[in-house]
Amino acid sequence: MTPEPAFLLHKRPYRETSALVELLTLDHGRVRAVAQGIQRPGSRSRGRLQPFAPLHVTWVGEGELKRLRLMESRGSTALLAGEGLLCGLYANELLTRVLPVELPVADVFAFYTALLEALPRPEGRAAGLRRLERALLDAVEALPRFTDPEGGELDPEQRYHYVSADRAFVPGQPGLDGRTLRLLAGHDWGEPGLAGPAKAVTRAALAPLLGSRPLRSRELMRQLAERRRTGLRPEPEAGSLKLKENP
Repeated sequence: MTPEPAFLLHKRPYRETSALVELLTLDHGRVRAVAQGIQRPGSRSRGRLQPFAPLHVTWVGEGELKRLRLMESRGSTALLAGEGLLCGLYANELLTRVLPVELPVADVFAFYTALLEALPRPEGRAAGLRRLERALLDAVEALPRFTDPEGGELDPEQRYHYVSADRAFVPGQPGLDGRTLRLLAGHDWGEPGLAGPAKAVTRAALAPLLGSRPLRSRELMRQLAERRRTGLRPEPEAGSLKLKENP
């Protein structure tokens, strides 16, 4: 196969010297594979297979679990720390949990790449995350419809909450006002004035896809916010926080 652009989403040890990896690829979406020998101290590929590092990869295998054959760097790794690092971990965990295996998602790949470029700048993080979440919801056919369950327009003066089964909004408290929801329907979710409502909508739409198991990255973000509030500890640096390996 032709080497394909990819990013590492998750990695955990496998047997003595290998690793099971989850990759986001340009043409094949999320790919699960075995990286043989990657855990050996002298492995040349060990340093390349890191989160947020752009790669070119190839693999072999017909089943769901592939075997990586080529891993080459195709650029510099995004240098993330503190909140930017946690946002990157959140994006990786979200894609690993929600994206089906080998579903082509070129738009998701593009927005993920853009997110990594935005994460070092605090002012770009929220917008980058909302755009990635929207692309992901669209890819798995879970994007909210900004209507009532019958397809009717939302009343700007009414408040609504999201019903995932209908992918629509019904009147009720607490909720978002219809005017704001209509703005979200027609505007970029990354616009600063829509940041809070867009986050509320994506959380509601993603909740049934994530199930009852909480996201580890959200807990780490909560802990970081608490450290900032109390001033007891400095912000984490790149590499000082990582997601726990899946059981």
